[in-house]
Amino acid sequence: MIKNIFIRRITICSIALFSLFLLTKFPKKELNNIEISTIYVSSDLSYIYLLNDYNLLSLTKVISDENDTVKKAKELLEILIIGGSREDKIPSGFKPIIPSDTKILNIDLDKNTLKINFSKELLDVSAEYEEKVIESIVYTLTGIQDIKNIIIYIEGEILSYLPKSNKYIPTNLTRKFGINKIYDITNIHNITDVTTYYLSKYNNEEYYVPVTMYVNNNIDKIKIIIDNLSSTPLYKTNLMSYLNSNTELLKIEEVDKELKLEFNNYIFNDFDTKTILEEVINTISYSIEENYDVNSYSISVNGEEIYKKVFTSF
Repeated sequence: MIKNIFIRRITICSIALFSLFLLTKFPKKELNNIEISTIYVSSDLSYIYLLNDYNLLSLTKVISDENDTVKKAKELLEILIIGGSREDKIPSGFKPIIPSDTKILNIDLDKNTLKINFSKELLDVSAEYEEKVIESIVYTLTGIQDIKNIIIYIEGEILSYLPKSNKYIPTNLTRKFGINKIYDITNIHNITDVTTYYLSKYNNEEYYVPVTMYVNNNIDKIKIIIDNLSSTPLYKTNLMSYLNSNTELLKIEEVDKELKLEFNNYIFNDFDTKTILEEVINTISYSIEENYDVNSYSISVNGEEIYKKVFTSF
């Protein structure tokens, strides 16, 4: 009898462990009545913006060996160099953008401003990619918690002008510089810049691509974001959104650094179970964090809070 009880306990434990394995191996892609206080990312993962097959800078993750802010910044910059010593860290389907032979002559953190002195090879790139090189550097490095601003030097001189594309750039670079820029403006008045994150895939692996659009519109940015995500995807970019085209943002309220959003039922993937696709949550979350100085946001439908997220950093 004791033997039978022992065998039965072993069997139950084995079934429980196998069930747990299945849950972690095949996670659900729908979110239902979930409140997420904070999402923590493993400390050895860092965000980096690399080119995809459509030459769009994409949000990807790499393994980082460094914890020190300056050392981590240098490591990520080295990953961004074409043919660099750390190219083995680049995920499949993506490529670096900083010209080969570029040297990082010096790097220094002054409060929240990172000052980087590059060799002149940084600008050894065509006019098409000059601005994207800067975008990749800025978005990658400001994803590190203690870095808010970037100042780029070329062999001791502050970079303020891109010689091939004839564009001036700010001395203090922040994420306001934009990324994968699209201009949809007809005049110089009431120009709003809005960065929306779209979904893309490589070999069935999903990742996200930010696009900064400049428009003549001064309405709330979240309305523009939801309109972008619920409309036709951008032409010839392979960018997608799973947000239903009938989704309507009914109410916006910002209280105590929290953005509260009220939607109609079409935010749901399934009306009966009140589920929201994870991909929809992610595109909205990334876009809000990029455009708003808030600590959290929530989604409600018919007065019921369905989802809440507290932001950490990229």
